[in-house]
Amino acid sequence: MMLALLLMPALVMFLVSLSKNDKTKQILPITAFSILLPIVKLFTLPKPFPVLNEYLVADQLNTYILLVSSIVGIGVTLALMTLNKHVKVSAPAYRRFYRFFALFWVGLIFSILANHMGIYWIGLEMATLSTVYMIKTNHTSSAHKQAWNYMIVGAIAISLVLFGIILIYASAKPILGEDAMQFDLLLMHAKEIPSPFLFEMGFAIATVGMFVKMGFFPMNLWLPNIERASFYPVAALFSGILESAIIVGFFRFSRVAMELDYPHLFAFVFVYVMLTIFIVAFLIFRAKDFIRLFSLSGIEHMALIALFWISGGTFAALLHFGAHAFLKPALFLSTGVLESNGKYKMAGSLTGYSGKKGWLFGLLVSLFLLAIVSVPPSPMFFSELYGFAAMINFAKNSHYMIAMIGAILFLLILLSIIFFRFIAIYQSMHYEGENKKKQVYVSELFALVIFALSLLTLITPSSMDFLRGIS
Repeated sequence: MMLALLLMPALVMFLVSLSKNDKTKQILPITAFSILLPIVKLFTLPKPFPVLNEYLVADQLNTYILLVSSIVGIGVTLALMTLNKHVKVSAPAYRRFYRFFALFWVGLIFSILANHMGIYWIGLEMATLSTVYMIKTNHTSSAHKQAWNYMIVGAIAISLVLFGIILIYASAKPILGEDAMQFDLLLMHAKEIPSPFLFEMGFAIATVGMFVKMGFFPMNLWLPNIERASFYPVAALFSGILESAIIVGFFRFSRVAMELDYPHLFAFVFVYVMLTIFIVAFLIFRAKDFIRLFSLSGIEHMALIALFWISGGTFAALLHFGAHAFLKPALFLSTGVLESNGKYKMAGSLTGYSGKKGWLFGLLVSLFLLAIVSVPPSPMFFSELYGFAAMINFAKNSHYMIAMIGAILFLLILLSIIFFRFIAIYQSMHYEGENKKKQVYVSELFALVIFALSLLTLITPSSMDFLRGIS
């Protein structure tokens, strides 16, 4: 019953998008808003809750991620209502976007709620394939080229994940049989796995696949290229929702790896993440437009989430995840407004907005830009504070205290480079460029207000207590 309620909004959205009636443009946003209702219901149920026997199970972790994703989906839907005011988009392309957004949402539900490695992979592949067509909604040669590039990179990444799953399954099959595909049983019997090397090989290969899908080393540029070529709402979906489905898989696999051999897991992920942040920091320093800037920043933040998670900072990782999931789509959707009268122009982009709507838009964009670089009281300020503390606590129980402190200092230097770049751009947005009259619409402001309120909710005591309670 619960699964039917979760899938119903996507099914209705898909069917409505097939209609050629002009009124569907008003109906489609309403169907998208309804995705939140069953998730709120699921959020209130006792955990763990079997959505589909032992195959789809809702716990505190994945329900939180699904709730965050649904709020992002609503914000993106609000921005879609005025997409044609900023870019050229035909009515058929608009309906097609919603059609594949519906399929994307179905894949997302299966991947996030999956307690089965096979179902997780199927859901992730469904979400990936549907985003290929959402990229192609923008009928330009660049978008079509990047859609094919994404198809190739996505195929490589998802194949690595599948091969890793096969190795993990093979490592645990002697003790669990066919149930070796279930995450909960793998976690329960991790110390009994007879072939730990085979599991670690599977975990490493699957992790590389998941990291590549998030733009980590060595494929750092494909994600900014795709998000630059597609419409702004597609970039918001990538950063705020698709990466959620990927990172939840990393959380699941790494929990098992922690039980099996924590030092091996930490060393592998730590080196990978540090290398990624090192490269991304200098790519951000050279960024020439908003989309690439925010896209590369998203890679950096997902790397920090992975680092905090494997350091034992579950609370820091989940707080950072929520802040990133709300901030980055808000910035991508703001870009749709900022660039509508002059693409790629950073200097003076915040000038030219008048009236209460213009004032509110400028204020929200300014706050989002300051929040993304962890200026207090941004949730990212607290998450990084707790995350670095978790890294030091982890080092206390090992023989690598000096090495960890050195790594944290190196990481702070890289984050300072990113901070400098964002502040420089923020200042140029205010004080340079011609003062042309620009327009911002109510639905776009409403989306940004939703994201701002969601960010404030994250740092309330009750929300922080909830995140601390997720083990």
